Formats: sequence, structure tokens, C-alpha cells
Amino acid sequence: MASGPPLSLTGRALRLLSGREHSRAELQRKLAPHEETPGELAAVLDKLAAKDLQSDQRAVDSLVHRRSAKLGTQRLRQEMQSKGMDPQAVAQAVALLRTSEQARALEVWRKKFGSPAATPAERAKQVRFLAGRGFSGEAIARVVSGAFDADEG
Repeated sequence: MASGPPLSLTGRALRLLSGREHSRAELQRKLAPHEETPGELAAVLDKLAAKDLQSDQRAVDSLVHRRSAKLGTQRLRQEMQSKGMDPQAVAQAVALLRTSEQARALEVWRKKFGSPAATPAERAKQVRFLAGRGFSGEAIARVVSGAFDADEG
């Protein structure tokens, strides 16, 4: 990449947003070191939000879309909270994710293991794997015990 004049805060923000959706808090954290005058960053972020170039709701939706096939509700909630996403939008996303958690856990389990555990050690390994992905104990128990609908497979 050729080195040219340094990017403005708006340019830096647009570069970040062109890669993926970011929450306002994420942009603030990433761009704060480049702010030259106090209040400049807040004004840039307000302008981007007013032009609908940055949206916390879109950031939540994007994260859920990208990561929900591999991760459980608990892990996704933690990621959204760590990125400073709007608590109300996070709560709505979590409520929606809970409705599909068992099916998502089953799909992740099928890709990784494919068959029920033959030994207690294998079962423990499968439980740890799904727990590490952030699935609920209830979903893990149903998937690992084989108590899912035979029509799903």
C-alpha cells in the first residue's frame, strides 16, 4: 500500500466499516488514538450514524449472521457485549437465538462428531466441545444424549 497523506477520522471509520459492520463503541475504541481534537471523534460517529453508514442494530445482525452457525447463544451474547453493542439489541438477538439453539448445537455436533459417544470419556469430550462453543446445558444434554428428533437427520 502506498503511503500518502494520513487518513482522516472519517476515512479511517469508513475503511473499518467497509470490511464489516462495527458498533459505535468498537469504532470509538479503534479510532480514539487518532483523534486530534476532543469531540472530533464523536462528531464523526454522529455524522456516520445520521447518514446510516454505521448502525448498532446492523452490527448485531451481522455478528449473529456470521457467527451463529458455529456458536451458542451464551458465547454470542458475550461477544456482542464485549464489542459494546446496544444492550436492548443484544437482548433481542439473544431471545431469537434461543429459539434455534438446539438445532444449531445439533448441526455443530454433527459436523464435529457425527455419532453418539460410545464411552463416558467420549461423551465428556463432546459436552466440553459444545460448552466451549457457548451452547446451553439443556441443548448440550439433548444433543449429546441423542434425544433429538430422528426426522432432523
